Amino acid sequence: MGSIPANISLIPFKMVRKPAPAPAISRSPGPSKGKRLTRAFFDRSVHEVAPELIGATFLVEGVGGVIVEVEAYHHTDPAAHSYRGPTERNQVMFGSPGYVYVYRSYGIHWCVNFVCERAGSASAVLIRAVEPTDGIEAMRRRRGLTDIRALCSGPGKLTEAMGITHAHNGLALDTAPFALHARKEDVEVVTGVRIGITKAVELPWRYGLKDSRYLSKPFVAPVAASSLRAKRSNPGRR
Repeated sequence: MGSIPANISLIPFKMVRKPAPAPAISRSPGPSKGKRLTRAFFDRSVHEVAPELIGATFLVEGVGGVIVEVEAYHHTDPAAHSYRGPTERNQVMFGSPGYVYVYRSYGIHWCVNFVCERAGSASAVLIRAVEPTDGIEAMRRRRGLTDIRALCSGPGKLTEAMGITHAHNGLALDTAPFALHARKEDVEVVTGVRIGITKAVELPWRYGLKDSRYLSKPFVAPVAASSLRAKRSNPGRR
């Protein structure tokens, strides 16, 4: 090589290390899941959808678990938000099936519902409890506790643990940030009366996974969902 001309000065070379990428947030993926459910799954009677959601996996940005308890609300039901007609608060219930209806209960916590039946029917399933399987550490941070059985054992608890707020209201269940997977095997579903309502208290429209440790409250004198369906099809049966 030739000599460097006197009018050119050299700048000392210094190696700069690129900053290490930020570590990804661990979502502790849970067990394998069934097929993805689409909005078409919800385009039928709320009383068919509700028990079939037991055992399904519900995730929000990869955080969530297996649905173990739900309640059905029909527009003819005095306890339903839609009973007296559409309002600014409940308008999502009157829309197409397969969308999320989120409302604040007693001004304290959010509750998440899945809209069912044809547009205008205004029926929905309230998600009451979830068995945590995915993103458990994220749920523990959000809830500020470690007991896995207490993370999602109630409608307000599960929305806090899964990060569900009113910002999710009106979003489709088969698109991000949601993922809803069908159960992979048959489960035993029991029914009972709903919780925390003052109207239509006698209706057995609460559904749960038999013997689950993650329910919001135990079922009192539970009835198998299959028996309830049989009675509906044979009204005279005792």
